[in-house]
Amino acid sequence: MNYQQIPPPEALRTFIRYFFILETDDIKDQIYTFRTVADGGPGLLFQPEDRGSYYQNYKQLPGLFLYGQVTTNVETSLKGKFSTIGIVFYPHVLKTIFGIDAGELTDTCMDVDQMARQQGFYLNEMLGECRSSSEKIEILSSYLLFLAKRNNTLTDTKMEYALSRILQSKGNISLKELNDQLCLSERSVERKFKQYVGLSPKMFARICRFQASLDQIRNNKYSKLSDIAYENEYADQSHLIRAFKEFAGVSPKQAMSIMENIAGLTIQDSTVASSSFLYV
Repeated sequence: MNYQQIPPPEALRTFIRYFFILETDDIKDQIYTFRTVADGGPGLLFQPEDRGSYYQNYKQLPGLFLYGQVTTNVETSLKGKFSTIGIVFYPHVLKTIFGIDAGELTDTCMDVDQMARQQGFYLNEMLGECRSSSEKIEILSSYLLFLAKRNNTLTDTKMEYALSRILQSKGNISLKELNDQLCLSERSVERKFKQYVGLSPKMFARICRFQASLDQIRNNKYSKLSDIAYENEYADQSHLIRAFKEFAGVSPKQAMSIMENIAGLTIQDSTVASSSFLYV
């Protein structure tokens, strides 16, 4: 299995964290299982249906789908052969590019091809005719640039400020002080933030803190688990373990084991497939 991350074009760098390619050279179809991880952002996946299909809770997902914020771990499988192009977006993109109330897509997904057809883009056919991953990325980038230009007035400056402050603090921030800085009530901030990001500020901050902890494990920047708990302001090690089980479905030690035994993947990055999933 081969995994590669690709930076977005300059014009999309405020919207896209990275593209990724996940492929297999297997001759026979197989069933691959991986666990999605709450990572604080939405994303998009394209998997040609003649190569294989994604399933979640025994339900087949569209060949091209957009997913929203994830608040818990979910086991997903692919039946066939991986030939996936993915996009990992920044948290605000459902609102600022797609014009969607982000809360409507939390813990679920939608068929992008159906939406794109209404705008004159026949993405499934266009992507299916591509001979290379770079051509697919170019087509997806063109579509996203079209949407970005069309929806360029949807940025909410106050929610963008709140988002940046939570990200900069890695989730360790006083939300009461943030509300005061925004000159908005707690209820107003929560309502607007859910529309803009898809989560409450509190839940988003918790996921940011979990991701900072996961990043320490991924990059081996710790001596013991209690160091990770302390540095990310968890009350104690047991709170860190509970966060991992909630957002990744595994304990920190199990996450370490997965990362240590990932040698079967060819990864052109220091991540384990991505901050968005663990291959199991």
